[in-house]
Amino acid sequence: MKKIYFVTGIDTGTGKSVVTGLMARYLRSRGENAATLKMVQTGNDGRSEDVEVHRRLMGEGELPEDRRGWSAPQIFKFPASPHLAAALEGRKVDTGAILEGVRKMQERFDTILAEGAGGLAVPLSEELLTGDFVREQGWPVILVATDKLGSLNHTLLSLEFLRNRQMTLAGVVYNRFCGEDRRIGDDTGRMILKYLKRYGFPEKLAELGRIDPEGPDLAGADLGAILGE
Repeated sequence: MKKIYFVTGIDTGTGKSVVTGLMARYLRSRGENAATLKMVQTGNDGRSEDVEVHRRLMGEGELPEDRRGWSAPQIFKFPASPHLAAALEGRKVDTGAILEGVRKMQERFDTILAEGAGGLAVPLSEELLTGDFVREQGWPVILVATDKLGSLNHTLLSLEFLRNRQMTLAGVVYNRFCGEDRRIGDDTGRMILKYLKRYGFPEKLAELGRIDPEGPDLAGADLGAILGE
């Protein structure tokens, strides 16, 4: 059965690209034919630096699907929300092109990890939020949170968004790379688990510390639990 997961963050800069690449590496280490894509890339020209991060973590070079543009079907130069980055080029985000890229990738891979831009409420257009597009596709969501001050608010708002739209949450990856204060980090993780239970989501929280991209697979069991392995 073909599977696709949507990887989103509570904000920009949460480590979504690293999580996406690590998850693909974990699945491949288990013998699963898995790959990644970046749904909309901004701040790049003709390439996706986030897909390049995925490939590096997967131990891969550029894939044929990357050269054909299927793994990054929408790329805009200005580093901003997709609706604005597209408008500055006199364009609109082409959701049909995104779905075609997904379809092409699914012809070749059994599991796709699709990374979004920013968070769930990031606009793809002035009428369509990222999360609503994902809800229309029925893709389960992997939410990436961090341990910095203020992230608890953003995490709980993201969980509210998912609950109110009756979306499927596969689990939360908790990136503890900021490490500003262990007390904040520990309490944030505890509160995330509490609200996962309160909202009726799976109580799946995979914690990741600082990542050595060249190092061994990390937290494989936790990542596997989110992916249903």
